[in-house]
Amino acid sequence: MVSKSRIAQRVVESILSRRLRPGERLGEQELADLFEVSRTQVREALMQLQARGFVEVRARSGWYVVEPSFEEARETYAARRVIEPGMLRDAGKPLQAIVRKLRQHVADERKAIATADAGQRSVMLADFHVCLAECLGNRFLTNVMVELSARTTLVSALYQTTAAAQDSNDDHARIVAALAKGDTAQAEQLMREHIDTLAARLDESLVTKRISARDRLRAALVPGDA
Repeated sequence: MVSKSRIAQRVVESILSRRLRPGERLGEQELADLFEVSRTQVREALMQLQARGFVEVRARSGWYVVEPSFEEARETYAARRVIEPGMLRDAGKPLQAIVRKLRQHVADERKAIATADAGQRSVMLADFHVCLAECLGNRFLTNVMVELSARTTLVSALYQTTAAAQDSNDDHARIVAALAKGDTAQAEQLMREHIDTLAARLDESLVTKRISARDRLRAALVPGDA
């Protein structure tokens, strides 16, 4: 039987890959049928995600993926601007094994950008920041970055275009190069500039309402390994 934590994890993964988009409805019965669990378990999983800011319940309407306001979008990047440069500031000189892992991630980003799969590209670019936290060995910050990355994905789906993916990849490569030299001060500055650039690309005029569909929900969340 699929646990409520696994259901919650699946929703977050689908947000990261943009298979679930802001404003999509999450029907309790549909999810219960997909995961072959009770509606109670689904409701408990969605309540976990509500506490983490990923879903919301609307009166007489049900559960929906959160649609961050433009102000919340700016606050998301403001939080990242505090957390991520600070994470690098306290990093110390990383082991070469860590640098190799980050370089491989940057190479994998390039491969994803070369494909037509926007979801995979989005996942890889967002996951760089999670991978960095993992490499630095702080489990708490890793959990924070997972949630911030998913939140950023919701924000970017509403208020940013995907045209600058290669620019983000180049930024990541420069950050890794600075870490490889042991220059955490430069890495910190590059991270701050990277986040500022992303924040500057927020465009409130891009937001559009999207209509939920049963088949989109099924395609996004049907368990592949349950």
